[in-house]
Amino acid sequence: MTVKTSAHLRFDRGQLKILCIGAHSDDIEIGCGGTILKLLRSHPESHVIWVVLTASGERKKEAVKSATVFLQGAGSKRIITKAFRESYLPSQWENVKEYLEDLKRLMEPDLIFTHSRQDLHQDHRVVCELTWNTYRRHQILEYEIPKYDGDLGQPNLFVPLSDEIAERKVRLLIEGFATQRSKGWFTEETFYGLLRIRGIECPATSKYSEAFYARKVVLE
Repeated sequence: MTVKTSAHLRFDRGQLKILCIGAHSDDIEIGCGGTILKLLRSHPESHVIWVVLTASGERKKEAVKSATVFLQGAGSKRIITKAFRESYLPSQWENVKEYLEDLKRLMEPDLIFTHSRQDLHQDHRVVCELTWNTYRRHQILEYEIPKYDGDLGQPNLFVPLSDEIAERKVRLLIEGFATQRSKGWFTEETFYGLLRIRGIECPATSKYSEAFYARKVVLE
């Protein structure tokens, strides 16, 4: 990783090793789907491990199918679904920790995407805590998930997205997760709205941006 200015991080072209961790089937796509699409265009030889910790039944099918589409541009990919009990990850802390320790042996990632520490969903918070607990020498970016809790904050790292990538992200989300369409917040307006707000905050030359919490950044 190289630094262009104090406010802009740039990854040199070439292969990246990327680890994406999500508690639920649509979390990674919502939180960093546009960034993954963008990174894989500039780093087409990259290897991605995509982990969904609570996925079973129809939600597992959606998770695998969606990840496969989002990762079409990867040099190689590994999609992993686990069947931890959804909404009860705090009570499964030890088992999730053991799994992440096993996961660590599969890759030495250049970049990790995980949930935000301030996310009010109990599953999301556990995933974030255990990601940091397990990966102590890695660049971790925490993504955000809009929902009823009103826990969106002030992220400090932005990834501007072209109109085409933003539109592809939103379209794939809506098409890929039929089980979620009945939820009032799972709409195109929600996803475009957050992308637009973060685009204003950058400010991005395009309209849209995804945003992350970069709590520790090592410049070398």
